[in-house]
Amino acid sequence: MNIGLLLSGCGVYDGAEIHESVLSLLVMEQQGWTVTCIGLDKNQHHVINHLTGEEMPENRNMMIEAARIARGNIVSMESLDPETLDALVLPGGFGCAKNFTRWAFEGSAGPIDPAVKKLIQSMHARKIPLVALCVSPVVIAKAFEDTHSEVTLTVGHRDAKSPYNQTWFTDELVKTGVRVQEKTHHEISIDEKNKVICAPCYMMEASVLEIYQNIQLAMEALKNMLIEP
Repeated sequence: MNIGLLLSGCGVYDGAEIHESVLSLLVMEQQGWTVTCIGLDKNQHHVINHLTGEEMPENRNMMIEAARIARGNIVSMESLDPETLDALVLPGGFGCAKNFTRWAFEGSAGPIDPAVKKLIQSMHARKIPLVALCVSPVVIAKAFEDTHSEVTLTVGHRDAKSPYNQTWFTDELVKTGVRVQEKTHHEISIDEKNKVICAPCYMMEASVLEIYQNIQLAMEALKNMLIEP
């Protein structure tokens, strides 16, 4: 199996969430799968100092930053042949809400990057499974927005401790036409019809071990989905 890992940069506040990305790589290797890391060859929205949380006066390229996680072994979305992939995994991180979409600034009304939308829709058209971690279901929601597929997603549970406004995320997701389930980081959501698996991960307060276990649940569900006739 060849699984795509779509990275929005490198770093939780302006790119891909590093723990979720690396733990996904680990769990997929434990499953015996080949992983193709994929980057978007465009500048990210902005650069955040992860020590202070302040914006830095510089530009960085999403693919070059994502190559840090991939140890240089990464392909551009433009050169990727989607038909080589058996599934696509999206780690979270603010890159999903700032680079792939404008969700962080405009909520559900914000646009999605056309290349990201095309890739996700091509996966869906071929009935290829999608795994969305943490906040990345917002990318799936925007990609599915005009397909009338009524996909089921989760970004966490409003009663769990979280640094984010779970009610706002849920309300905004509903505006795109998706169904929303509330799940903790001990749970996942599975949409068998649309072949979409979501694990909320760092959308709620969690340890690295709990994130690893949540990703394990998602990848086990993906394994079962891949062997279904």
